[in-house]
Amino acid sequence: MLLGFAPFIVFALLAIVAVDLALWVAFATAFAVGIRDFAQARLLRFLDVASTALFGLLALYVGFVQPGMPITIVRLAVDGGFCAICLLSILIRNPVTLQYACDQMPKEMWNTRRFVYTNYAITLVWALAFALMAAADAFANINKELPLSLDVAVGLVALAIAIGFTARFPAYMNAHAERNKAPSPAR
Repeated sequence: MLLGFAPFIVFALLAIVAVDLALWVAFATAFAVGIRDFAQARLLRFLDVASTALFGLLALYVGFVQPGMPITIVRLAVDGGFCAICLLSILIRNPVTLQYACDQMPKEMWNTRRFVYTNYAITLVWALAFALMAAADAFANINKELPLSLDVAVGLVALAIAIGFTARFPAYMNAHAERNKAPSPAR
């Protein structure tokens, strides 16, 4: 599941070095992730297409239309864009994590309530993380006296929480389901 967010993670790590570089490498990463799945299984995932479009358009805009755009504005566009991607996927009833999770689970699990709920929850946590990052970016754009490192720190904490939740929540849901299956002790 984290592979779908690899372009964002690449951008977040490289944006500190150079915004243009971060956008182009994130675009290349999004394209590579998407084309790999398309070449192997003729599958285009919503997150892959959306992140390729987002990073491609931003790379072109920052590279050719508005060079020298401040990193805080670019980060706001990226974080807000990913928040919108996650929320849109929930609204169209196809959470961005669902397509990746289906690759890891047997087909008979795909329509179970627990599996679908788990993917809605994980996608919502990512949307909230991106919303928090976008809010920090917006605040950094409003208050120029705040150090960029504070904005970056908020983003890294939100990203770490989303990654941790993505890694742990499915196991929690499985353990919870197993506990509910176990017979209750007789009194």
